Amino acid sequence: MILNISSLDTFYGETQALFDVSLGVAPNEVVALLGPNGAGKTTTLRSILGLTKPRRGRVTFDGADVTDWPTHEIAKAGIGWVPDDRRLCPTLTVARNLAIAIKRTRFRAWSIKETCAIFSPLEYLMDREAENLSGGEMQMVAIARALIGSPGLVLFDEPSQGLAPKIVQDVLETIRQLKAEGIAVLIVEQNAETALSVADRAYILDLGRVVWSGEAAALRDDPALRRRLLGA
Repeated sequence: MILNISSLDTFYGETQALFDVSLGVAPNEVVALLGPNGAGKTTTLRSILGLTKPRRGRVTFDGADVTDWPTHEIAKAGIGWVPDDRRLCPTLTVARNLAIAIKRTRFRAWSIKETCAIFSPLEYLMDREAENLSGGEMQMVAIARALIGSPGLVLFDEPSQGLAPKIVQDVLETIRQLKAEGIAVLIVEQNAETALSVADRAYILDLGRVVWSGEAAALRDDPALRRRLLGA
């Protein structure tokens, strides 16, 4: 596994959000993390990134224990993040948002030109300020920003949220391309059908606990199981 999470307990103040959460992502694998609102999905991503430090448990990435590393060191190790709110610098141009994200890790390096080959509209948006982009355009920039950080693993938080169906399909195709390039993906998604269409394996969280894990196809092909576990 390129990412291993072992027995995480994460708190917000005195309120426990994750209870003994363990999961893994292998190189060249797409893993979906599913569950209802408030289940702990985003908290799991924040724990991986060091944004919300777990009180107990361990996070290892690429063989290193990164549990107590600062977030910028975790990013430099090769973990990319596409947050649900994109978090672009609003007054900077697209070109500048991308330029300040360039990093070199031991993983495959991506150029801005290569990201434009994935999302062709980016080429024509480079001089536009991020605050003047549509939601779909912001998502393209957020994914491109993650890629030019040379990641070995990309964390996607609700990548289909608020996007037109065509843009959602472009995002899913990008995730498939990342897998083909050997990049691991952990995708948090409220829309289970969307996530399961690209995932190899899946975990389901409920009230901060892993309640199911297995092959994505088992959920994708079993509506009764999906209804029982996800209500959908």
